[in-house]
Amino acid sequence: MLEALDGAQVEADLVRVDGARGSVVLAHPHPLFGGDRFNPVVDALFNALVDIGFTTLRFDFRGVNNSSGNHDGGDSERLDIVAAIELLEVIDPDAPIWLVGYSFGAFVSLNVVDPRVAGWVGVAPPLAAMNARCVADTDHRSKLLLVPEHDQYSTPAATADFTASWVSCTQSTVAMTDHFLNGQLNVMVEAVCAHLEAST
Repeated sequence: MLEALDGAQVEADLVRVDGARGSVVLAHPHPLFGGDRFNPVVDALFNALVDIGFTTLRFDFRGVNNSSGNHDGGDSERLDIVAAIELLEVIDPDAPIWLVGYSFGAFVSLNVVDPRVAGWVGVAPPLAAMNARCVADTDHRSKLLLVPEHDQYSTPAATADFTASWVSCTQSTVAMTDHFLNGQLNVMVEAVCAHLEAST
């Protein structure tokens, strides 16, 4: 259990890798639509990132499963991510920490600008649907957005328009799939892993 700054208790899974090349916080999709840390996309990333040498932590946002507190539309959820960062910093203070989020988790992650973060990876970020600024937009650190070709919530074109002024942001399209990455899950996982391997 992680304790957020406001006292919320957040349930998490952690795999620590000896001599890790980096650490990753994984954030899951929208809780009000069934999202939790066992989501297939999050689960695939969790296993793959450990396999390539990253200490990896996934958690349930407040109000999900055994995590205390209530859903807050992505605002207080930022404290959950910070609690995860704090634990990873204690476990391996020399490892760069990456925030990797899927859908709602990507949106929340892109709103956590913490000096301990090396960069962000947003998988199917619903930026056009959320239509709210992400505070990482002007940050100099690396941002990779992986946008499904047929995303129902934020198409590649809509995402590119939304992020046109963002700093240090790269967008890549995951072809032949929608927001849920059906049939292209492995392609997405390989892209995330390749990006983090090249960046550490």
